Amino acid sequence: MPRTTPPFHADHVGSLLRPPELLRARAEHAEGRLDDAGLRAAEDQAVCEVVRLQEEVGLQTRTDGEFRRTSWHMDFIYALHGVTRTEDRLEVRMRNAAEDRSFSSAALVIDGKVGLGETIFGDDFAFLRDTVHEAGSGTAKLTIPSPSMVHYRGGAAALDREVYPDEDEFWADLSSAYAEQVRRVAELGCTYLQLDDTSLAYLNDPAQRAELDAQGRDAEHQHERYIRQINAALADRPDGLTVTTHMCRGNYRSAWAAEGGYDFVAEALFGQLDVDGFFLEYDDERSGGFEPLRYVPDDKLVVLGLVTSKRPELEEKDDLKRRIEEASRYVDLERLCLSPQCGFSSTVEGNDLSIEEERAKLRLVVETADEVWG
Repeated sequence: MPRTTPPFHADHVGSLLRPPELLRARAEHAEGRLDDAGLRAAEDQAVCEVVRLQEEVGLQTRTDGEFRRTSWHMDFIYALHGVTRTEDRLEVRMRNAAEDRSFSSAALVIDGKVGLGETIFGDDFAFLRDTVHEAGSGTAKLTIPSPSMVHYRGGAAALDREVYPDEDEFWADLSSAYAEQVRRVAELGCTYLQLDDTSLAYLNDPAQRAELDAQGRDAEHQHERYIRQINAALADRPDGLTVTTHMCRGNYRSAWAAEGGYDFVAEALFGQLDVDGFFLEYDDERSGGFEPLRYVPDDKLVVLGLVTSKRPELEEKDDLKRRIEEASRYVDLERLCLSPQCGFSSTVEGNDLSIEEERAKLRLVVETADEVWG
């Protein structure tokens, strides 16, 4: 039977390709030729249209495509009190089958007490909520980066020691800020919240752990700290709020940063992380096999990211069904769902496919789920 609560048998991660009109408005705003109100109006129009797209392909989940963001995570992180953007650059080496691509973003420093001012993305979610309500169907989903994303790139080195002489104090404040964010978005009517987290997937890659070791960090146990802090942020979440987490190995202009199955983090992650479901990247051999799913408890759902958002070619339904059957050896079929492996536009640039190709991918997810689950 089809699921009526999230995550749904046919679902998607969140970000969607920005339409040309929105990209043009963002460029005009950056050049000073369009004011804030004009940009907001262009964003509103694009969000209304992308909500219709999700309805038309048959999805129950509705997101705003992250259309108001430049980056899936940094827009949120810089909005936290105590986090300051610096002039330094973070360079992340990305690659795909054809070439290497470098992702660059401003670095950050924690130079004040971490806290929450205005509800981050609160107005954005309220607009999505109202748009979905007016459409008469669907569940509005809000996506935000997980607490570990504030820490992963810089680690303790990003902390001003005059502010946080003890790293545990930083983690306590960060989890408290997230707990307040969770409480507030639930008050806004959010019933479906997703914590996006690349770090928990990156840590499966021996090369990524070697980088952390070279920085003097405890790569062998970093995921355990992250799990504890996410749980602290979610400990008092309101009833009626479904929380999932999405884990991938990087998604920038169809490139990735890390490789490796979920084996290294699986037992702690699946057994201890207090979320309702896991969105997992499984679109190619970089993600390993389904064996780590044996650690998923009976009360958790798994959303299999079998349809790639990185390439335009459509997968074969029979291949998707076969892989769902393989995964059902470890997790009961009714607790499995299907989605693209990641968003289509984790940054404003988007992946290397068209909006029509994106639409076909989403429709494929829905049609395959209908045939598998009814």
